[in-house]
Amino acid sequence: MDTDKPTAADSPDADRPAAPDIDEALPDGPDDDVLHRLISDEMGDRIAEVMRMTRRAQEAWHRSRYPEEGLRERKRRLTRQLISDAATTMFATRGFDKVRVAEVADRVGVSEKTIYNYFPTKESMVLDTADEAVEALAEALRNRAPDETITAAVVRAINADMERFDNVPDELREFVPAFVSMIEDTPALRAAWLELHDRLAKVARDELAAQAGVDPREPEPTVAGRALAGLAEVALESRVRYIQEGLKGDELRTAVSGDIERASRLLETGLWSFSLMALGARAKRQARDVTEAAELTRTQVVAAMEQARTAFKEVRRQGQAAMRQVRADVRAQRGDRRRGPPGR
Repeated sequence: MDTDKPTAADSPDADRPAAPDIDEALPDGPDDDVLHRLISDEMGDRIAEVMRMTRRAQEAWHRSRYPEEGLRERKRRLTRQLISDAATTMFATRGFDKVRVAEVADRVGVSEKTIYNYFPTKESMVLDTADEAVEALAEALRNRAPDETITAAVVRAINADMERFDNVPDELREFVPAFVSMIEDTPALRAAWLELHDRLAKVARDELAAQAGVDPREPEPTVAGRALAGLAEVALESRVRYIQEGLKGDELRTAVSGDIERASRLLETGLWSFSLMALGARAKRQARDVTEAAELTRTQVVAAMEQARTAFKEVRRQGQAAMRQVRADVRAQRGDRRRGPPGR
């Protein structure tokens, strides 16, 4: 038995309730043991074991947050995550450009075609949560409360995304700067990162323009979208900086949140006028609705009055006709009396 590898009984989590068994939810093909061996080969037994415990903690967090997730969706998500973890490990230790997709497929036991079914590009295996980040930002802006500011909605989305780091041991957080350096030093990954930032800016722009009732090509939603997307970059850069300075745990989380709040306050001042524009657009829509309702009521009243006028004219016409008939009858009777009885 390899004494360098801690057993389940030796784990500090041994006295805690058992974490969800990831293996039970995995499809045929790649499994957690394959990933564990790969990380052990690339980064050492200790890191591999810490990553395994981290994956289990994050899986428990995900299942508690999304209890409605079906088995099919869970299997697909876990397979995708395992492929991404394996690829990122190989890229980090060997270099992104020195690892072929075919090598990743071989190590996790799937075909290269299967990998491309999950990831459209090699770069997307590293930035595997890009689509989730874009959708989370759009949803935060789309569903913000009437009294919630634009920046507050974005900060809420960023803080929610940061929750995934809560179960990451400090030993693994130290790899964040190396991960970011890999992105910055690899042209293909750097381009993919910039594209993600552009997607965040555009989705923010489109949502803000829709709320304000303006063309998304106008300068106000465009610059606002780019500024809001910059908050995500502030969050990542702050995390890297504070990790390098030695901050850990709650101290790290507080420092990163503080930077995000400071940046958001600055944006809040600049976006205040745009918020007014959005409120003005809502007020205009409400005023337009009221005007349309009033116009509809006026039209209905006019139509009712016209009908009443027409009915009155008809009644008056009939009354006048009846009066003329009565007068004609009276004149006829008077004429008959003057002429006397017949044969006189």
